[in-house]
Amino acid sequence: MKKQQGKGLLALLGIGAGVYAWWKYKNLSPEKKEELHNKVNEVGQKVKETYNDVESTVKNKFDELKTGAKKEVADIQNEVNEMKN
Repeated sequence: MKKQQGKGLLALLGIGAGVYAWWKYKNLSPEKKEELHNKVNEVGQKVKETYNDVESTVKNKFDELKTGAKKEVADIQNEVNEMKN
């Protein structure tokens, strides 16, 4: 029972925080709203750039590992063929 009460309290706090944020935004001047909008767009752009950088780094590392694994398999196959002969 206490666990459910705790979840309910957290839900109420979350709703309260959301309503407060909405109220604060509604009462901002148009200049402050524009400033906030620009800041959000800037942060979003930085997150997107970081994601793209990480994605390309992971892709490059994966390609290197794949190439290295293929080389190792070829080397092992050559050694096995040499042992057969």
